[in-house]
Amino acid sequence: MRTRALLGATLALLSLPLSAQPLPPPPDTPRSNAAVRAHGWQVEDPYRWLEAASPATTQWVEAQADRSDRYLTALPERAAFKTQLESIWRQDRHGVPQVVGGQWFHEWLQADRNQPALWTRRGATGTPRCLVDPNTWSAAGDIAMTQWRVSPDGRYLAYARSDGGADWNTLHIVDVASGVEVPGPIARVKFSDLAWAPDSSGIFYSRYPDTGDDDDLTHQQLMFHLIGTDARDDLTVFARSDAPRIGISGEVSEDGRFLVISLWQGAARENAVRIQPLRDSETPWLGAEAIPLVDRFHARYHFIGNVEDTLYFLTTDRAPRGRIVKTSLGHGQPRFDTVVAESTDTLESASLAGGMLILRYLHQAQHRLTRHGLDGRDHGDIPLPAAGTIAAISARARDPELLFSFTAFNRPPAIWSLRVDGSDAPQPVWHPSAGFDPQDFVTRQVSVSSRDGTRIPMFITHRRGLRPDTPHPTLLYGYGGFGISLTPRFSPLQLAWMARGGVYAVANLRGGGEFGDAWHRAGTGARKQNVFDDFTAAAGFLIDQGWTTPSQLAIHGRSNGGLLVGAVINQHPRLFAAAIPSVGVMDMLRFHRFTIGWAWTGDYGDPEQADDFAVLRAYSPYHNLRRGERYPAVLVTTADHDDRVVPAHSYKYTAALQAAQAGPAPVLLRVDRRAGHGAGKALQQRIEEAADLLAFAWHHTGGD
Repeated sequence: MRTRALLGATLALLSLPLSAQPLPPPPDTPRSNAAVRAHGWQVEDPYRWLEAASPATTQWVEAQADRSDRYLTALPERAAFKTQLESIWRQDRHGVPQVVGGQWFHEWLQADRNQPALWTRRGATGTPRCLVDPNTWSAAGDIAMTQWRVSPDGRYLAYARSDGGADWNTLHIVDVASGVEVPGPIARVKFSDLAWAPDSSGIFYSRYPDTGDDDDLTHQQLMFHLIGTDARDDLTVFARSDAPRIGISGEVSEDGRFLVISLWQGAARENAVRIQPLRDSETPWLGAEAIPLVDRFHARYHFIGNVEDTLYFLTTDRAPRGRIVKTSLGHGQPRFDTVVAESTDTLESASLAGGMLILRYLHQAQHRLTRHGLDGRDHGDIPLPAAGTIAAISARARDPELLFSFTAFNRPPAIWSLRVDGSDAPQPVWHPSAGFDPQDFVTRQVSVSSRDGTRIPMFITHRRGLRPDTPHPTLLYGYGGFGISLTPRFSPLQLAWMARGGVYAVANLRGGGEFGDAWHRAGTGARKQNVFDDFTAAAGFLIDQGWTTPSQLAIHGRSNGGLLVGAVINQHPRLFAAAIPSVGVMDMLRFHRFTIGWAWTGDYGDPEQADDFAVLRAYSPYHNLRRGERYPAVLVTTADHDDRVVPAHSYKYTAALQAAQAGPAPVLLRVDRRAGHGAGKALQQRIEEAADLLAFAWHHTGGD
């Protein structure tokens, strides 16, 4: 980084704008003598008491939240941002339909509602009929429908319901014709797929046994529920009593011949596969014993579909960027043959449609769509509306047409149809009212050199006419973990920031999936520092190229991205004016002890192992704050019902950062009530959160 950037970093905190009103000191936070003692280390953990759901914790959280609410509400920028967010967000949005027997089933978020409802209609222009409306479940809109699946004969709809944003779901089944719910919801459902039996008699799902401890996420079982029976009588289809932390999910092939059972270990992408034939059994839940197809966790195997006894998979076995393989059952030991070889681009997903393979590739973190025959022959790329993201695809093996959702930084998700034979370009089905002119905003992609010379792509989006050699308030977003790719997607938050004159940047860090499994592994375990270096390099690029200065730069990340933000401001506290770690994993020495945290050891490493503990201790955001340091303005956000990354991560980190802060910049804790990790959050909650985030970032980056 050049001298100009370093000088700006030194001056950044000296020019922080003052709040609209004096900020009272944070509430008193007692320190305890707790410590993590492991592998010869003793690491202080003075705020461990905030992990407990006690009256003292509740009182502390309420005091922190009240302090933050008062500060954020008084920011002079907030009202304008909220008005702008309302105008952008309050537009009708449609999801990609699932087509069953010519009937379309789709989600529809209406402009004046908090939650999308599920509707059915005959084709794109048919008269819509509402089947399930979560907006009637709660006045606040904080009970959500998280997933749904229509039975093969179109008679039943199964959907999952989440209360207050929790990952725990209950399953409900509705008679489509009457709209009446079948008695007997199913509880204890978490991290589950939904798959109907071929004859629509019941549904396969995954649940955890009731041990009396909702944090005990072990011994997941694949179950079968027969319509009209008591859920307590549901039958276990597959379980692994010898491996309590193995996750199990089930999928039924489109023709109903096979139940594909996938076994997974935590958040690792590698899985094992078993196949249970269904057609030869009158009772599919009591079919023949499942056939081990892949019995090692050495690669990813994603089931695409089948033609008779030939099954097609997307795999990373001997192909870090993915390839398509096929295998046939009933001919001795299963053997996988390559259908589509590995490409220089990353194969992200595949579908069977109209007798062809439709492949979605990532090329420089943007999607392209190709058609291949079942023999692997390349029939060429499918033209897309613009450079951007195919957010979802709905396809059936024999249907000549598929539907997909397309989005970009300046394009709200729109639904398109496509004839698989390539006889026509994609046609628009439902285009949302944007509420703005997409041509007013432009995106460029740049390449950033990280600390070790690795080239990191980054998207920079802004209002047309903004000069790159004039510094602007800039918001930089990153994630860098679990093989998750960041592609161009529309967000009202981003658009409101850019409409006001800000620059929005998204960095494609190692740890993600943009360039295949090798790219992912380069940001895991002992290599996690690569992710932080990549993000720091992206910030340095924006400064060196004149887009912004340290006093005008804010950073944001969610979940694993919250960890990223916390680690980076510890390592470079004077490089940023503001930082917003949301629902972050902040205690890297105890993350594996809460709910599903143990599942993340594949990416982070296991604190129970000495070598991994040393790596985690070196960057854990909570444990690496330095008393007397001048940190940027920090807004920590979490939610009280987050049972994935428990809010104690954010509570402990906030307490430690407030104690360490020696500069004038505020450290705030924002707590969403009756919300979880993010999924199912009411639209009004999203608007309020985004208004707070944008006002905080704009205020502390010196925006006008």
